[in-house]
Amino acid sequence: MLRYIAARRNNIVKSRPASVVFCSHHFLRSTHSTASLSAAKFTMLSVPSTPPPKSKILVFGAGNFGSCLADHLGNSDHEVSMWSREARFVEYFNKTHRNPDYLKDHEFSTNIRVVGPEIPSKEMMKQMDVLLFAIPTQAVRETLIKLQHSFDRANLPLMIFVNKGIESGTQALTLEIIADTCGSEIARAATFISGPSFAKEIVCRQPTSVSVASLTESQARKASEIFHEPWFRCYTGSDPIGLELAGALKNVYAIATGLADGLGFENNTRAGLITRGLAEMTRIGTAYGASPLTFLGLAGVGDLFLTCSSPTSRNYTVGYRLGKGEPLEDIIKTLGSVAEGVTTVKGLKKIIDEMQVSAPLANGIYSLLYEGKDLHEGIQELMCRPPSRELDLPEKAGEPAKRLMHKLGLDV
Repeated sequence: MLRYIAARRNNIVKSRPASVVFCSHHFLRSTHSTASLSAAKFTMLSVPSTPPPKSKILVFGAGNFGSCLADHLGNSDHEVSMWSREARFVEYFNKTHRNPDYLKDHEFSTNIRVVGPEIPSKEMMKQMDVLLFAIPTQAVRETLIKLQHSFDRANLPLMIFVNKGIESGTQALTLEIIADTCGSEIARAATFISGPSFAKEIVCRQPTSVSVASLTESQARKASEIFHEPWFRCYTGSDPIGLELAGALKNVYAIATGLADGLGFENNTRAGLITRGLAEMTRIGTAYGASPLTFLGLAGVGDLFLTCSSPTSRNYTVGYRLGKGEPLEDIIKTLGSVAEGVTTVKGLKKIIDEMQVSAPLANGIYSLLYEGKDLHEGIQELMCRPPSRELDLPEKAGEPAKRLMHKLGLDV
């Protein structure tokens, strides 16, 4: 595998002005010639000589993850435009190729051009092959309402969404938000990417793997081909509902594990929380109508493990600081970026109650954040529950997904 990566990187370096070198630990941006590859001492293998076609891509969202993915796509020689609502960001990035708010030490690909603060014009949208949405879930509906009149429905671009969350108030997944704002045809073709993928590691070209899912599998394959590189592997699937739920729910359980660490609990507790969190999110997802297998993949257990075990995770950080006694309001004000789990648990609580599914961890986090539950009392209640069956799936499942499929014109 490493020999193939080195060979692929050698082929890429020869064809690009900004080279990327694979080292024993990770990929690094380099200004050196291809001779620097000799230090890796890998045997070079032949690779396909015809690269995939390059695309014009418009990224909505210039935050931590949006700018990281724009950089990845720019370094893959795609022509990338990135929209920001802030005029000072547009001017600064285009002048310096640096993000003033996130990944500040990283110099971004010169294939990226930032546009804004005005919403991109209809003429610009028509030129795009791909629209990539990297904005918080709570802003997706408003953004799509503004954009949907600019879509060329006779020649729709590939639409990719990387946000992770459940809309507050409606309890809608992004798939349903797309259907509500843009219509069922666009929703059926929408593609979702999720998995264990910290932005700071992606920009360093550390090997990363993600799940790519769509109800239209050809669209998932297209997205995979656009993103796929030796350091960024894509695995396709046809369960966007499960992928969305996994990406949203793991943030709630990351708050729980961070909280436990903040209280001083150690490895046994963390391992138990992650494992029981996986069982709980699988149970919720299956009751919703997703495939339980999705939660065993990168978007499920992969992202859950990463988010629950690293201080880099914003949701883990919220939990950790709660465990140290800080008020939630102070944490949110000083966090510096969005922790989706804090808002997701509101919608999740309503979904759990509607489906009447057992979810003691998620219910406990909701009570702590929004009902004033005493932290130590909540822990005692969790641990003093009677013994129960370790693994079970709900007997009645799928009603929320059936309603969503009906809205999409895909009754089963």
